[in-house]
Amino acid sequence: MSDETAKLTREERLAAKLRENLRRRKVQARAIGTSEAPQSGDSRGAGLSKSGAES
Repeated sequence: MSDETAKLTREERLAAKLRENLRRRKVQARAIGTSEAPQSGDSRGAGLSKSGAES
């Protein structure tokens, strides 16, 4: 049973690290988004186009 407890603790620790990383990346993305104001108003995929011209 101690293995299950240790595993839960590890899973909780990993989940906390993932949440922390996500928050950090969101803050970083917001900072990048505000410094580089996109002209089109949509910063998703700024360098990528979906046109099939290059396919």
